[in-house]
Amino acid sequence: MTQVAVIGGGPAGLSAALFTEKNGLSTTVYDTDETWMHKAHLFNYLGIDSMDGTEFMEESREQVEGFGVDVLDLEVTDVSHDGDDFLVETDGDERDADYVVLATGADRSLAESLGCGFTDEDVVDVDVTMETSVEDAYATGAMVRAEEWQAVISAGDGAAAALNILTKEKGEHFHDFDTPADAE
Repeated sequence: MTQVAVIGGGPAGLSAALFTEKNGLSTTVYDTDETWMHKAHLFNYLGIDSMDGTEFMEESREQVEGFGVDVLDLEVTDVSHDGDDFLVETDGDERDADYVVLATGADRSLAESLGCGFTDEDVVDVDVTMETSVEDAYATGAMVRAEEWQAVISAGDGAAAALNILTKEKGEHFHDFDTPADAE
């Protein structure tokens, strides 16, 4: 069992995974590395002058794996919720999780099968913390936006989801604010 299952390893999913694992929640990312980021080049991502999308993804994966995130090269075939836990299914494997973060880009099929609400624009309906109508299930990035598909927006969505999960787990509003002393 993992505490947080992140489905999708683009900027939203990896951002969520980084925050949750870094702050003590066991996190598993399911990703086949077929993100649209491999077709991108970043000129508009704060702090990055110019970077190839594939290079960005490689560095992002290395960063989350360095914090201990378990990144599995598996396609998720279904997600269900029994009221307590989520069941994440892949070909030949099933794992339980306390929370699920959906970060599958414009593919909203897992959100639909989980029973998440949708807006009139046919995107997953979330609150400001990225939580869906299914408690403890979050949707991020292109799943929740009709047109604003930017890596930096998606990464922020993943961070928002993770901070809300951490707030629930800690029982008080949680901030992930590092200082230079943390880097030593």
